[in-house]
Amino acid sequence: MMVLVDTCVWSLALRRQRRAEDPVVRQLEALIRDGRAQLIGPIRQEILAGIAHKAQFDRIRASLAAFPDLSLAEEDYEVAASYYNLCRAKGIQGSNTDFLICAVAVRHALEIFTTDEDFGLFGRLLPIVLHRPPTSRAGSDGDIAPRARERRAHTASDRVPPSDPSTTRP
Repeated sequence: MMVLVDTCVWSLALRRQRRAEDPVVRQLEALIRDGRAQLIGPIRQEILAGIAHKAQFDRIRASLAAFPDLSLAEEDYEVAASYYNLCRAKGIQGSNTDFLICAVAVRHALEIFTTDEDFGLFGRLLPIVLHRPPTSRAGSDGDIAPRARERRAHTASDRVPPSDPSTTRP
């Protein structure tokens, strides 16, 4: 399965002083080798925004050039807004980009690779699939964010079905 890689994961891998032994970085490298890592324009923008030095900006931009952006559709933005509204109504906050990532991942049937614990919360309500590196699957209940396990309170029936992403609940 293809995997949409979130900004936080790319940032770990692209740091000047990254640790090669970091399991998140190793997993991203494996996804890249397997041709499974995916990128969208808003994530590319988040990665590049705020880089103060032109040389570093150019180096990172060149590294990312190997990854074409998945196309976004009008529907992705609308679904993202409905996801935002649904989660907010249930007390779960997230950024517009986070919900766009969720919408694109659902439409393209992608897993999401992130270290952002908010996605574990979104997964309580949204039909997203978080990427689990093979080494962490055994003995895990599937959460990428350990604290999110403790906060699981909703059942699967609270989730928005993939076929009806615009449904919101009060």
